Amino acid sequence: MTTSPEWVRAVAILDGAQRVCLACHIRPDADALGSMVAVARALHGRGQSVVASFGEPFEVPAILSFLPGLELLSRPAAYPATPEVMMTFDASSVDRLGGLAGPAAAAAELIVVDHHASNTGFGSVSLVDPAAAATAVLAAELIGRLGLPLTHDIAVGLYAGLVTDTGSFRFSATTPEVHELAARLLRAGVVPAAVSRELYDRAPFGYLGMLAAALGRAELDRSAAGGLGLAWTTVTRADREPAKLSLDAAEAVIDEIRRTDEAEVAAVLKEDDLGVWQVSVRSKQVTDVGRACTELGGGGHVRAAGFSHTGSADEVIRALKRALADQ
Repeated sequence: MTTSPEWVRAVAILDGAQRVCLACHIRPDADALGSMVAVARALHGRGQSVVASFGEPFEVPAILSFLPGLELLSRPAAYPATPEVMMTFDASSVDRLGGLAGPAAAAAELIVVDHHASNTGFGSVSLVDPAAAATAVLAAELIGRLGLPLTHDIAVGLYAGLVTDTGSFRFSATTPEVHELAARLLRAGVVPAAVSRELYDRAPFGYLGMLAAALGRAELDRSAAGGLGLAWTTVTRADREPAKLSLDAAEAVIDEIRRTDEAEVAAVLKEDDLGVWQVSVRSKQVTDVGRACTELGGGGHVRAAGFSHTGSADEVIRALKRALADQ
């Protein structure tokens, strides 16, 4: 990463750009949105014009509403059709940009900042490192190479991405360098307890009913995933309706299902407002769920990935079991 000419190119392009257009993947998580707004604030702070957005549905997840820099977001309809310089965050392929895939294809320069091994190499400049624990690691590197100060507000966005994609520093990608970056962010003013409360310790009361419904229908197939076991459940639109919960409220359910001792793999099928299943898949030690999800049209990491699927829940699970068997 240190000697790559791509980094030199990226810095030169950004230093010479009057306006930089930023985008992250649809339905952004903390790593995608936190990294994007952190870089947006850094560039804006030195006087550059920035446009930052993500594709429809254009709705910031409730748990990320605390992130500094959200005021820099624009609706996708206002996004330039042919950007001079465009930069994407945490998107492994151009289709993950949703409606902003068009501007990405038309951009004179497209800088891709990502840490997915499944990245398709769709940019003109590739700041892609699958060994990085989070896209936030690469965003922090970029801010440093640009010579921009690491302010409190910038650090909060980066820390949100870092802490979520490392599972609060529990996952195998947590290296000494990750902790060194976390220390830098804390020195910039991040209060870990405050960020963790926003990300992990808040939910509307209606979340409990949704969670109870999902846990009540959880299933375990010990023979799946080559005999390593699969635990799974669904969160339907009907589960979310009584409390008027958005789809992002269901994100934390996977953390409960993955605790199952008898299953190497966990999956949660979340029905979105259009009736499409948004599937989150996790594994513990052996199974490459990133490869399985890529086979099903999605992607992600070795231990955390996802895909979208139509049809019944049973059909989705059968497809997932076949893909897991291939691993």
